Amino acid sequence: MNAVGPDTAPEYLKRTAEPVREHLSAATQLQTFLAGAGDLTRDQRLLLVDQALVLMEGNYVHLPLKIAMHAVNPVQRLRLIRRELEQQTPETMDPEWVFHAQMAQVFHSVRDLHTNYRLPEPFSRKIAFLPFRVEECTDGPKPRFLVTRVTQGFSAPGFAPGVEITHWSGIPIEQAVELNAARFAGSNAAARRSRGVQSLTVRSLSAHLPPFEEWVTVSYTDTAGVSRELRENWQIVENLPPMPAPSGEAALMMGVDDEGEEISRANVMLFAPHVVAQQRAVDAGLSPAGAEGEIVSTMPQVFTARTVDTPSGTFGHLRIHTFSVQDAEAFVEEFLRLVGALPQNGLILDVRDNGGGLVWASELTLQTLTPRRIAPEPFQFINTPLNLRLCRNNASLRPWLASLEQAVELGAAFSAAVPLTPEEPANAIGQRYFGPVVLITNARCYSATDMFAAGFQDHRIGTVLGTDDNTGAGGANVWAHNDIIQFFPIPDTPYRPLPNGAGMRVAIRRSLRVGERAGTPLEDLGVVPDVRHRMTRRDLLQGNVDLLARAGEILKAQPVRELTVTDATRADGSLRLKLRTANVDRVDVYLDRRPRTSVDVPDGQVEITVPGATGAGSVRVDGFADGELVAGRTERLQGP
Repeated sequence: MNAVGPDTAPEYLKRTAEPVREHLSAATQLQTFLAGAGDLTRDQRLLLVDQALVLMEGNYVHLPLKIAMHAVNPVQRLRLIRRELEQQTPETMDPEWVFHAQMAQVFHSVRDLHTNYRLPEPFSRKIAFLPFRVEECTDGPKPRFLVTRVTQGFSAPGFAPGVEITHWSGIPIEQAVELNAARFAGSNAAARRSRGVQSLTVRSLSAHLPPFEEWVTVSYTDTAGVSRELRENWQIVENLPPMPAPSGEAALMMGVDDEGEEISRANVMLFAPHVVAQQRAVDAGLSPAGAEGEIVSTMPQVFTARTVDTPSGTFGHLRIHTFSVQDAEAFVEEFLRLVGALPQNGLILDVRDNGGGLVWASELTLQTLTPRRIAPEPFQFINTPLNLRLCRNNASLRPWLASLEQAVELGAAFSAAVPLTPEEPANAIGQRYFGPVVLITNARCYSATDMFAAGFQDHRIGTVLGTDDNTGAGGANVWAHNDIIQFFPIPDTPYRPLPNGAGMRVAIRRSLRVGERAGTPLEDLGVVPDVRHRMTRRDLLQGNVDLLARAGEILKAQPVRELTVTDATRADGSLRLKLRTANVDRVDVYLDRRPRTSVDVPDGQVEITVPGATGAGSVRVDGFADGELVAGRTERLQGP
């Protein structure tokens, strides 16, 4: 890359962020947008209903669970919508927005962010927004809702980050949040409330109809304690484009909350245009400028890395914004580069608001943080005739075939559980970070991020510090309707292309946890944090200062390990290892996975001679403290 020097970086950022401001200034008011929206025919509406029935009846892995947990029947509701359409004519049809509202309601009723009805043009890729962001803090006697961000160029009397919202269009703010939460999908109470707050000011029109109201009236108390009101119109604008999607087999290994990812991109566009500038710099082959103290990533929309000072010490802080990447190996490589550049005495991994992405990227990363062998989460199909046909006609699905055929005879509800991530690559790299690690989660962590958090907890990598009672609880691999058509052709297929860019997605394979919680579904339950932190006003307005302080306390209480192979030399058929260790009292050495020697070691430098090394291709050193495996290092060997 060509470097952008210190003198030119500010101008570069100014130039590349300017198109974002121009884009937002051209936003359309809601009333104008709706005036020309919608041209689906009756037959196209019938097609959409029929394809939704195919997915729900033939593929949807959580259907029995959702019927039981939420007392809903999406299949019957779709049949009723179809019956209503059959009785209508082109002249008597409901307005298109009514049809979309009915379809969206069916999909939202199962409270599964993997299973979506995606609106067609002109709604797709559009967002509705207000020019500020509202977040909740709970450090007082009752929840409070604060403005934490405003878009550039927006101003109103006394309106700035820190003002407290009291009413929303005349409704007490907490009640307004609860009403919103009831409308938006969320697998558990924490997830629903979090979505209720988020949707106050930004919504994806691909997943939801536009707001019912053309404007909102916001009652607030400014920083001087004066009560004020603001009336603001909803605006409609095209969102930032999605991250490039993986191709081939990887396209079918996704676990992502599409709506959550859209909202994340919208928040970048609205409140962090410098990230757009950084990505444009990377795309242009330049080194992007970063904020003070930030280690600039080659994937600025994926990672933010920096060093943070807390009352307990200085630690690394790595925010993973998304797992939606094309290349899992490139993701892990950049993760390791950033982690290696951060302090090695403690790492704060922050995955809040991460809607997931490529399951391989999340599960391949776990091995770099622990000496324990990673067991990837297994996945199951629901037993249906259509899923059996898919598995019979596609080689990549053969691992599930025998159990589905047997399920027909036994009446089993699900197939065998098979991992999506092969166990060998999930353990090929091994541990690379040896300090203690804290993982910060919230209720907007979903899908592949749920799986990352579950794997982190199930393999006892470190403490899960949650700002909500659960993660978002998305426990499935998701397939889009058009991906099924493209990748899984079957004779007499029931799948038909959808009109006008409409889309549907379905949770196709459910995930199960491993370790002590082996066999427990992740869906609806999510990951319960080990430690709970209530977000404070200082967190919202001063860069998560109390949250990071709590993470620092946890890290400081844990030992920092070191297990470094400084040299590995063959001589006379043996391998001479030079190690540097800390807080490790014993090492076991393996050559090509076969145990060769076990030695008690002090902290500092140590040399070990391992016999029988001729022809060995790899060495693994496991470090123990008081009999517990605490560190591991795997190295390739050079020479004969």
